[in-house]
Amino acid sequence: MSIDWRLYRCESTYDELFAAAGRPRPAAQRLVDYLGSLPAPELAERRLAAELAIKAMGITFTVYSEGRNVDRAWPFDLIPRTIARREWQRTEAGLKQRAAALNHFIQDVYGEARIVRDKVFPAELLKESANFRAQCRGMKPKNGVWAHICGSDLVRDADGTLYVLEDNLRVPSGVSYMVENRMVTKRVFPELFETTTILPVDDYPAQLSDMLSAMSPRKADAPTVVLLTPGIYNSAYFEHCWLAQQMGIELVEGTDLFVGEDDCCYMRTVYGPQRVDVIYRRIDDLFLDPEAFRPDSVLGVRGLMRAWLKGKVALVNAPGAGVADDKVVYTYVPAMIEYYLGEDPILPNVPSWLCLDEKQRSHVLANMDKLVVKPANESGGYGMLVGPASTKAQRDKFKELIRDNPRNYMAQPTLALSTAPTLTDDAIEPRHLDLRPFILSRGDSAYVTTGGLTRVAMVKGSLVVNSSQGGGSKDTWVVEEPEAG
Repeated sequence: MSIDWRLYRCESTYDELFAAAGRPRPAAQRLVDYLGSLPAPELAERRLAAELAIKAMGITFTVYSEGRNVDRAWPFDLIPRTIARREWQRTEAGLKQRAAALNHFIQDVYGEARIVRDKVFPAELLKESANFRAQCRGMKPKNGVWAHICGSDLVRDADGTLYVLEDNLRVPSGVSYMVENRMVTKRVFPELFETTTILPVDDYPAQLSDMLSAMSPRKADAPTVVLLTPGIYNSAYFEHCWLAQQMGIELVEGTDLFVGEDDCCYMRTVYGPQRVDVIYRRIDDLFLDPEAFRPDSVLGVRGLMRAWLKGKVALVNAPGAGVADDKVVYTYVPAMIEYYLGEDPILPNVPSWLCLDEKQRSHVLANMDKLVVKPANESGGYGMLVGPASTKAQRDKFKELIRDNPRNYMAQPTLALSTAPTLTDDAIEPRHLDLRPFILSRGDSAYVTTGGLTRVAMVKGSLVVNSSQGGGSKDTWVVEEPEAG
């Protein structure tokens, strides 16, 4: 017996594949027809084939559990998420617009701070920012780009509106899984790629390599680019290795590099020191250079900030870019777009309340059971309160946290996140999801992945999609809609 899609219920929210029971959206038509033609035993075999491919390809992620690092197979759902190319073109334009405004903002706050002087952005937010780095004042990176790589999380509400939930500008991760999801899907459903126009994602490593090379402070035909990792115990170490391998660059740790008396950065090799032009760093700011930040850091390179400030080496993303990777600062991005670009935002923010504002704080405190409360600088779904799923004790605790440090908290409504059909142990059911596209900025141009990493909450009714907290992922297809008639 094959899948009877008429039995699939989209509930009351927006479904990415179905407009109504048994009626697929145009971009999902071929996928739905194909899956519906497969007998249930064959679908189960394809699912097993995907699991075996993930193990054979060594696709893992690391979670921290009870003081230990545990490697787990990447959680993958077999049924792709589809997006019409026509919609994606608008989304792509909105992401490029957003990345441009964020880079203008970062350059401004480390320079003249016009946006603060003109009272578009509050001075107190900058003063109390956990990710503002005073060491970066006066710096002007090549082409004015600070956030070369941005991963913006998108969510769709019940009415179909696509919102930007947050921007990740420090060391955004997940892009390797986007590409690996596609590779697994091609192995399992090769027929679909022969009959459906699915835009590629596997050009990302080449695009990233070109962008990194373009950031070199020296004019060279083949600049030396390296990827700086904290090491094997980092949760994204699989991605570090994968990206370095795909780009054909060296994967290095802090001990592999040093800054010479000429303030240039060098890599230790068996042939002697080799000058490094570009460092794609996957280490947080505070551990990057014990001379400039934490003196106890053993992960970074002493003198690296000095080399960067003197223009001898490029750092991607730039130190200090995290000043815009703040869930409170996020609420001002639409204003940044209007201020720096003179344009209306293409993609809207999720409506938000700032606890720093007394009136908005009162609203949050009075409606905690209905809101999602987030700290300014946590990631991975940690440190937040999902009001409708919380206990009174949890809400009381958050009220105290907000009163003690209102700058550190903001709140948003509990959106009815869109769903997509997802394979469970014994059925196909709707599960909530989000999407993280990746934007590469060079200053003179920008590239956006066609789709991105779709993360899905594998637990029924859950809104938490992070893999570290039980979430999974899907391949994301940007497809040409079939011609009408």
